[in-house]
Amino acid sequence: MKKILLAFLKMFIFWMLYFAIARTLFLVANVNLLKVEGIAFSEIMASYLYALHLDFATACYFMMIPFVLFLVQSVYSPAWLNKVLKVYTYIGLFLFSLLTVVELGIYPEWKTKLPFKAFTYLSHPAEIYDTISTASFFSLLGAFAVFFMISLLIFKKWFYKDILQVKRNYLFSAVFAVITPIVLFIGARGGVQQIPINQSESYYSHHNILNLASVNSGFNLFINIIENYKNFGKNPFASYPDGEVKETINEIFKTPVDTTIRVLNTERPNIVLIIMESWSADLIESLGGEPGITPEFHKLENEGILFTNLYATGPRSEQAMSSIFGGFPAHPISSITVQPDKFAKLPTLTNKLINEGYATSFYFGGQLIYGNIKGFILHNGFKRITEGADFGNDVKKGKLGVHDEFVLARQLNDLNKEKEPFFSALFTLSSHSPYDQPMEEVLHWGDNERKYINSAYYTDRSLGQFISNARKQPWFKNTLFIFVADHSHNSYRNWPFTTPLYHRIPLLLFGDVIKDEFKGMKIKRLSNQPDLASTLLHQLNISADEFHWSRNLFNPYSPEFAYYSFEEGLGWVRPAGHFVWDARVKHYNENSIPPAFQDSIIREGKSYLQAVFQEYMDL
Repeated sequence: MKKILLAFLKMFIFWMLYFAIARTLFLVANVNLLKVEGIAFSEIMASYLYALHLDFATACYFMMIPFVLFLVQSVYSPAWLNKVLKVYTYIGLFLFSLLTVVELGIYPEWKTKLPFKAFTYLSHPAEIYDTISTASFFSLLGAFAVFFMISLLIFKKWFYKDILQVKRNYLFSAVFAVITPIVLFIGARGGVQQIPINQSESYYSHHNILNLASVNSGFNLFINIIENYKNFGKNPFASYPDGEVKETINEIFKTPVDTTIRVLNTERPNIVLIIMESWSADLIESLGGEPGITPEFHKLENEGILFTNLYATGPRSEQAMSSIFGGFPAHPISSITVQPDKFAKLPTLTNKLINEGYATSFYFGGQLIYGNIKGFILHNGFKRITEGADFGNDVKKGKLGVHDEFVLARQLNDLNKEKEPFFSALFTLSSHSPYDQPMEEVLHWGDNERKYINSAYYTDRSLGQFISNARKQPWFKNTLFIFVADHSHNSYRNWPFTTPLYHRIPLLLFGDVIKDEFKGMKIKRLSNQPDLASTLLHQLNISADEFHWSRNLFNPYSPEFAYYSFEEGLGWVRPAGHFVWDARVKHYNENSIPPAFQDSIIREGKSYLQAVFQEYMDL
């Protein structure tokens, strides 16, 4: 019987050790980010201590099948049971090793552990491969192979031995059968307390990277999957009764005077919308960024209107599309663009313009299948869609697709033949990893984000060339150019992912159609991407009533706030202060709200998220 008990305990210890090694791999892979944030070594080491509860719970889950096998072997021990146990363990090691390495790949971009919604991208694996450099992909593949094989060898050499002959002891088997499942059950739920253990048990630091390192990856994904399926019937972000939420939302959007400052000299300009991939506010000098990264954009500001406090509502490109074109804020867990039955019910900015006689086109140098963006763009009614495959082999391409300068040149050439008025959108891609733009490195600083800022410099240079050539075209004088980012990105400032400063992005209106008295203006109002729809339509004297999440930013009486979402949480910014709430672990990552406004502002933010997610569920 000692063989059975010893084998069970050794396997349990192996999993605890394995989780610690996986955590070490994550910390070592992100050592530069740990240095940038100036985290003390002792605080990093604390992640192993705070990880123990979740690691123990996860090991208990893993050991439920081996328990059954060991129990059978205590009275009946054929050789094939050993094979079953080894196959089960090997599969577990394979999947957890794969999960560990995938998180090494996604963390620099997503700043999160692997969420359930990442599986929605698996239908297009080629697109996933294209988003990282070939060297990074094969480095991760190699890391997976090495990690898996070493773990396998350690398990076989020191923690596993076939059980062939066991002296039966029915009393031991009975005790083992009664006590072990109770211990595993209690361990898996984290104790006998009323509420089972969750990820919050491992949260201990103001540095979110340490909290994520401490959280067991397998446990996190397991809970994330369960919670996602629960969301089909219940709003996971419900904090207040529906009636109270409706009253709060009405109060948030209350606009005492319906008026508009007319900044355009025409009601029917051509519109060119440039959506800039991953442009953080830290790339823009006038938004507090270092000078020299986007000098062409800086020049355009003198002839345009710059919004200095605009926030992306989500961290993914497909979420930005529904925010910009549908006026619908991003939300945690999923994206509305991957569900045609839902986004078909959204109003669209494009269709509003088509109804006014606008010719429409959309340009992208890569593949629009990612995040089902193409399906959403088609729903918007764009008559001509040009993507990477339409460029042929005559233009220079990177791993993601055609570089920005060539896509912009294609758009410019096509617009010379377009019927006016036109609405033409273009989504850049060169400032997305793997940053293989056709340009020698110009900026020799930026540390961990040097490649990123150089890619932004390239896109900025391409935009400058585009505007320079557009000025020579007859349609230029009657064209409004709109520059807005799809979402932000980690910058050389290395803001924590959940803090407001991370999610701030640029929005610039530019062109001769802007009245002279407004050129060079900077608008400091707190605002969001969805506000673009109502703001633009009001300038064109077109009804924007369908876009109920969108504010007219040229109405001085519009309410001032900003919202953004991340995996299972939100940030809410008011002039009085802000808070960041992770609903999954019931944790305030940040809270700068003065005591007098605590209750009301927190109620606003949570009500906003509850209402957005409820509408998403109901669509």
